[in-house]
Amino acid sequence: MNIAQWLVRAAHDHPQAPALAWGRSVLHHHGNLARHVSAMGAGLWKLGLSPGDRVGLVMRNHPAYWESLLAIWYAGLVAVPIHSQLHPRELAYIFSDAGTPVVIAHPSTLSACEQAAAVCPEVRHVIDVASANYRRLAQVEPMAVVAREPSDLAWLFYTSGTTGRPKGVMLSHHNLRTMCGHYFADVDTIAVRDCVVHAAPMSHGSGLYALPHLAQAACNVVPESGGFDAQELFDLGTHWQGITLFAAPTMLKRLVEAPGDDPFSGLKTLVYGGGPMYVADIQAAMSRFGPRFAQIYGQGESPMSITVSPKAIHQDLHHPRRALRLASVGRAFVGLEVRVMNEQDQQLPVGEIGEVCVRGPVVMQGYWRNPAASAQTLRNGWLHTGDMGCLDKEGFLTLKDRSKDLIISGGSNIYPREVEEVLLLHPDVSEVSVVGHPHPDWGEEVVAFVVLRPQSLTQTAQTLHNLDEHCLQHMARFKRPKHYRVVSQLPKNETGKVLKTELRQLLHV
Repeated sequence: MNIAQWLVRAAHDHPQAPALAWGRSVLHHHGNLARHVSAMGAGLWKLGLSPGDRVGLVMRNHPAYWESLLAIWYAGLVAVPIHSQLHPRELAYIFSDAGTPVVIAHPSTLSACEQAAAVCPEVRHVIDVASANYRRLAQVEPMAVVAREPSDLAWLFYTSGTTGRPKGVMLSHHNLRTMCGHYFADVDTIAVRDCVVHAAPMSHGSGLYALPHLAQAACNVVPESGGFDAQELFDLGTHWQGITLFAAPTMLKRLVEAPGDDPFSGLKTLVYGGGPMYVADIQAAMSRFGPRFAQIYGQGESPMSITVSPKAIHQDLHHPRRALRLASVGRAFVGLEVRVMNEQDQQLPVGEIGEVCVRGPVVMQGYWRNPAASAQTLRNGWLHTGDMGCLDKEGFLTLKDRSKDLIISGGSNIYPREVEEVLLLHPDVSEVSVVGHPHPDWGEEVVAFVVLRPQSLTQTAQTLHNLDEHCLQHMARFKRPKHYRVVSQLPKNETGKVLKTELRQLLHV
């Protein structure tokens, strides 16, 4: 049941088919990628690792990410993909909690990883993918793929709960295989000469789309920029054919607004998700690129799989409920059950708003070393997503709110409590509350309402500058507030709970 067996099969059946590309250049065909990965797996074992050990991946998009991920699985290890922009203190928590003896880093993340590893005795090796140490991993005798049970852990993905404390989502080899089956059943077919282009972070959603392409011996293409650049994607779209691209709504909006006449000729399917998509934006995208779109709603705990709005829905131009369907996130994947429940975990009727819950074989095993959070989130056999929504009579799910006060900016999750706790460390801050505010490009931006201590009110501008510097020292840059609003007090109810709804209303005054 080892996911890496898919690479072994691809190498046997299609040894000369492109497997991994850097821009337009093919770096590996399936035959030599399998040989390279099998040697890397043996190299990881030489570092003292054994099946079940965790290996951290802290990288921006790079071909070495895919090589490393496959080698980790090939050797029977567990991958811990981590956001490349995290602060060293955030990395240190994950390294310690997951227990990662080895961390593989991109040159741009190396310094942060080394700072984090310096305070984590669990970390024995930090390997830069641009170094001789990384190359030496593959300079050993290849090994056979290590057998794994369906329930064995494959992917430990760190997300944040409503408190902002990172939790490791445990996904098994069976979870990931099931996820790929959902993709083939409800999203798209894949041919050997097709490819997926990774413009979104491979450590998150885009990396999951690599797996169904591996299963069909297709190619993974990493843009040379290592990220999202509309003109670069258009250029790759003239070179590669059968392209699948995953894009957060903000990325799709930028593609639509980018100059140029090329209609992205090589694009087969663009899957969007990871944040709210407005009907006007998806209609503009289809107007420019044609009806090549599918939408997926999922989360780390149910990877790439809760509901789907396939291409057929987008292509049905004359359906009387077309606008409502486009405003929804589609219907449950085949093999999954989706319900909307109240606070007593009772199923609600059609049209009523409650918490979105899902169950099925793709749902996570639980949270790593966190039985209390696991029991709460998976109570009564259902994954409680924390998202609010309603179902219509056809089974289409429309989301009304997301994970309490979760902010999604540029496709990345930002949890207010996490930002608030950092701001409260500053001596000038008496109280703080963080909310999201709609942004035309990023989806949402972070706004902090702060109550300053009296001695700081005479130099408000300097104090706010100091707060910004303080945030940069304690958290990832993308999480820091983009705006500060100084208030004399925060609105609260009778129990002292801050009323964030009222704060959001103040942003529209």
